[in-house]
This record gives sequence, C-alpha cells and structure tokens, in this order.
Amino acid sequence: MSEFTAFHRGGSGSTLVLLHGFTATWQIWEPIVEALETEHDVFVPTLPLHAGGPGLDVEPGLQSLLDATEALLDEAGIETAHIVGNSLGGYAALALATRGRAKTATALAPAGGWAADDPALNQTMDFFQEMHGMITLAAPHVDSLVETPEGRAQAMQFLTEHPEVMPKELVAQVVLGAAGCVDAVDLAEMGRTANWELATEAIDCPVRMIWGTSDRILAWPTAAARFRESLPNADWIELEGVGHCPQLDVPVETAQLILDFTRD
Repeated sequence: MSEFTAFHRGGSGSTLVLLHGFTATWQIWEPIVEALETEHDVFVPTLPLHAGGPGLDVEPGLQSLLDATEALLDEAGIETAHIVGNSLGGYAALALATRGRAKTATALAPAGGWAADDPALNQTMDFFQEMHGMITLAAPHVDSLVETPEGRAQAMQFLTEHPEVMPKELVAQVVLGAAGCVDAVDLAEMGRTANWELATEAIDCPVRMIWGTSDRILAWPTAAARFRESLPNADWIELEGVGHCPQLDVPVETAQLILDFTRD
C-alpha cells in the first residue's frame, strides 16, 4: 500500500469530490481529473481500507465505511461539494447526499440498487471475492501483462468495454491497487449482509444517475431497480455500449456529463 498516495487535489473553482469503486484507488479517475480541474477544485481521495487509503478504528461495516468517507471530507475542510462516485463510490455519493453534504450528486453505476430479493447481490460479492484471489496472483506479473493489447483487455474486461483507450500505466495501477486492497474478501462479505437501503427522501440536491448498458458488474437495468423506484425524478442517463467505469470507456463524454451537471 506504500506505493499508493491517499488522495489528489488540484484545480480551482467550486469543490468537486470523486469517489472510486470497490478495490480501486483514486487513480481510476485519472482520465478525467484534468478536464474537471478546469472548472473545479477537485478532491479525489482513496476510500478507507483500500490501497493507500486510511484504516478504520472501528469494526468494518457499510455504515462505518461511509462515516470514515465523510470524515475524509471533514479533514479536507470540505463542508459541501459536488459529489461524484462510481460503483461503491456512487453509493457513497448518494449516502453523503442524504447527510446534506452534496450540492449535486452524480452516481455512475452505483452499488446498492439491487431489488430486495435479487440474487445478484450475493453473486456480485462472490465475484469480487474470487477476482481478488486471481488479481493477487497476477499482480507480480503486471509489467508483462500490460505490455500487450490482449493482456490489457484481459485485465480490464470487467471494468471497461474499451481497454484500448487506457494507457498501460493506468492498467497497471488498477491491477496493483486491487491486489493491494488486502481487506477485499472481508469487505465483500460485509457487503453481502449490509443494509443497502438509503433514505433517498432526505436528498434535497439535484441527482444525476449514469449507467453503461454493457456493465458486467452491476448490470443495467436490474442493478438499478431500487434507485429507479426511489429516485424517479433523478436525471437518468444511459450510455450505450459502455461498461462499469464510464470514466475509463468514454472519458471525454463522462467529464462533460459531470461538468454540465455541476456548473454553478
């Protein structure tokens, strides 16, 4: 974890926070950070219990993870901000909005939208637990893995539909960051039993939901079922042929969707 920094901050303007997904680090936002910094003071932390991020002083759980994420804003001197998140970070963005911390909330394929009886929740946690073992085995060979288009495609197959647009250095960062999330198996087990319901009626800021139709981790539209019911007035955007991380697949379009929504 010493290879990873805890956060990035740059740019000027109104504050915008980027929250990454499960087993990622702040670097997964690199393709769009520079564009966002043209209009915003951009704060990009690595979440607690992820590679380079802080630990927890309490028993790990969904709520304690959210509390610790909110504490990162406090430590950075951020009272409210435009909050953008992907996957687990998308759920955190919506959760922070329920706590009054968001000027706007933009969620890219957020976790937590499964219907109450959807078996995909357990299947998703199974996937992360199995993948962590494979990524840990692959990490020592990451330099050779990222040297070929085939290797990069294999490494990124569940996150993006267009790995060819990713520089090999970023692919390596993603692999090493996932391997460095040493608590991944326990966190996935936590996610299996967590209460993912959100008091969305408490959200009083504009919400934009963005989902790729080719998402292989949180499949559209079934993984959005709960949010489609509880956030019917959100601005819903489907990205045709885009995977789980739109910032990797279509960085220019994703940055523009965020800038258009967060412009003061």
